[in-house]
Amino acid sequence: MRISRDVTFVEDRPFFYNPSTHSSSSSTESTSFLYLPPILSSDDPPSSTPAPLDDTPPPPNDPPPIPSPPCKPPITRVYTRRSTTHLQPPSSPSSSASPDAPVLVDSNAPDESQVGPSYNLRDRANIQPPDKLGFPRASAILDEPSTYHEASIIPEWQAAMSEELAALERTGTWDIVPLPPHTIPITCKWVFKVKTKSDGSIERYKARLVARGFQQTQGCDYDETFAPVAHMTTVRTLIAVAASKSWDISQMDVKNAFLHGDLHEVVYMQPPPGVNAPPGYVCRLRRALYGLKQAPRAWFERFVSVIRAAGFSQSEHDPALFVHLSPRGRTLLLLYVDDMLITGDDVDHIIHVKQQLGEQFQMSDLGPLSYFLGIEVLHSSKGYYLSQSKYIRDLIARSGITDSRTAATPMDLHLQLRPTDGAPLEDPSRYRHIVGSLVYLTVTRPDIAHAVHILSQFVSAPTSVHFGHLLRVLRYLRGTSSQCLFYAHNSPLCLHAYSDATWASDPTDRRSVTGYCIFLGSSPLAWKSKKQSAVSRSSTEAELRALATTTSEIIWLRWLLADFGVSCDAPTPLLCDNTGAIQIAKDPVKHELTKHIGVDASFTRSHCHQNTIALQYVPSELQVADFFTKAQTREQHRLHMLKLNASDPPPPP
Repeated sequence: MRISRDVTFVEDRPFFYNPSTHSSSSSTESTSFLYLPPILSSDDPPSSTPAPLDDTPPPPNDPPPIPSPPCKPPITRVYTRRSTTHLQPPSSPSSSASPDAPVLVDSNAPDESQVGPSYNLRDRANIQPPDKLGFPRASAILDEPSTYHEASIIPEWQAAMSEELAALERTGTWDIVPLPPHTIPITCKWVFKVKTKSDGSIERYKARLVARGFQQTQGCDYDETFAPVAHMTTVRTLIAVAASKSWDISQMDVKNAFLHGDLHEVVYMQPPPGVNAPPGYVCRLRRALYGLKQAPRAWFERFVSVIRAAGFSQSEHDPALFVHLSPRGRTLLLLYVDDMLITGDDVDHIIHVKQQLGEQFQMSDLGPLSYFLGIEVLHSSKGYYLSQSKYIRDLIARSGITDSRTAATPMDLHLQLRPTDGAPLEDPSRYRHIVGSLVYLTVTRPDIAHAVHILSQFVSAPTSVHFGHLLRVLRYLRGTSSQCLFYAHNSPLCLHAYSDATWASDPTDRRSVTGYCIFLGSSPLAWKSKKQSAVSRSSTEAELRALATTTSEIIWLRWLLADFGVSCDAPTPLLCDNTGAIQIAKDPVKHELTKHIGVDASFTRSHCHQNTIALQYVPSELQVADFFTKAQTREQHRLHMLKLNASDPPPPP
């Protein structure tokens, strides 16, 4: 039996039943083979034998034929759609309403003895198609006010704004002064954010007063703006070295970090909402405020002056890394804006540094490393597990995917995307938002590096085809959201690298793709999938360019590991699957064929002769860097994930 929108099924009548012929026995008997067994209500007696399947007269000695269908009107099943108002059936005191119970639609409905139960179907007028190319229509789970007036009536946000204003007053951020003539002050606004933990629970309500820095004029109220932050490769290297040396990693946070930066320029700002000032008076900023162009630089300069006074020296290879050496051991401090990691084998000095920082700034000691910049860190007896599972869940919730499908790999085999594929998206900002989020996700997910590299090339003018492949990456992440990178305690401190290239793989400009990955023992430190800047005339030439790129990254990592106390005296093995590229990089042969790529070849050759690297051949089926140059089959994908030391998190104790 099928359910239809507009048809009422009478189950014991033929579909061509004519009421005018119901009294005619001959007409009824001629169609008796189409009768279905009658449907009885709960108070009907059991039915007798079904009607005969033919109209042949019965023999004289046989019992009389079975009469035609009973005179009682048949029970009809009526299917109705939900209406805006319903008349609920009377219920006894002992019974309770159930959402699955039948609903009577109106007072003119047929008698219940003749009409079966009604089924509540969705009202077509209230059904909306899913927004497949955007974000869900559902509102955010955590409401964040957008204006000061909305937040001023909510107690949690009132307390958050009071805390922010108290911090501004404590640091002496501004003075209330008359506005000088011919001066246009900048404005400000309140920004509200619900801070959550790694499990999604609410940590605190954060209110931040932000200056509208886009109203500043360069050369007038700001000049230099650059402020360094820690490289993500440095963060992974610190965790890998700490895991191998069994160091504890502490995490600290600076409250209202930018307010500690000294402001050298003269900047005037309108009084913010919630601050009373006489008419004609404005705020003359003395400290850097969030939103100002020079605020990050001012804060970093202040922090460097404090940490150098504590005996630290700034690394030449990552300006956000600070090293302290003493006869008792080594202490490392890594800064990312206002979040910092502290580790080393000099435990007493680490405690001393925390006390000194607490005297200069308002610090929060967050204990052992567990959640840093959206990266979840799990420490076990075997090592550290890095993942971004919460980040993935939030990204999928924002992406607007309405189904629950998953994918085994992030990209189809032999996929070649062009800018002209498909129809342009009406709103490309959605595509750009998701791709930008995926770029940050590659910090702990090297398995999507190549797919994100391909999709990032179309952010200027994405099409429906590009968005379809972007959804495949999200479906792959949905099925592997708990995947982690593992940094083992027993990993040796030996650096080795893989380099590979896919020749002329781009169908538009025929440029090749470079892929490399660098390990410290079994711990992955760095990886990349990037299109080369020039067209290569052969696969050997493409491999030489990839070797030069990997060599430069190896040199930087060797210098960085020296700051971490890891000796790199031996040459770093660099594995490649192209024998021609290895021969050219080791010895200047075939000069006529390689003179147009002499810079890359000479650079790699010089470091090979200096014993910085040691070029070695590896078969293509064992080339890990192949993972970053092309899409893989399911089996190849699984094998490469094992080589990258990716695994599921350990079960909870």
